[in-house]
Amino acid sequence: MRRAVLTTTGTSALVVVLLSLKPHQAPGLLDASRRPATTVSPRTSTGAPPGATTATGTFNGDPVDTRYGPVQVAATLVKGKLTAVRVLRAPDENGRDQEIAAFALPRLTQEALGAQSADIDSVSGASYTSQGYMESLQSALDRAGG
Repeated sequence: MRRAVLTTTGTSALVVVLLSLKPHQAPGLLDASRRPATTVSPRTSTGAPPGATTATGTFNGDPVDTRYGPVQVAATLVKGKLTAVRVLRAPDENGRDQEIAAFALPRLTQEALGAQSADIDSVSGASYTSQGYMESLQSALDRAGG
């Protein structure tokens, strides 16, 4: 009897641990037709790497419709360096949407500033909002020229 209780407890604990791991992003959240095209530009006369920009200003990204509502951000660059990301629109139709946005958006902004790009990890539990944020940020960066 004691062995059965230990086995059941151990199995239950293992299942809980496995379920708490961050899942891989489900295929199809961003299909290939919606991904921005990547282009390679020639080196500039200043010797900057391809795709580098010295843009300064605030650039609005495209609004991205998600399952729970639109997401739109504005990226601020100073001499080509991402210095701030401001959320212009986020899902807020109900309390749960507001709670997810309040949790996820600051983390996404911190990740983007650290990575200096829109190529960041999604926030677990906010997959749709994360994907919309990344797409909108990428469009803002594309507008800035980098």
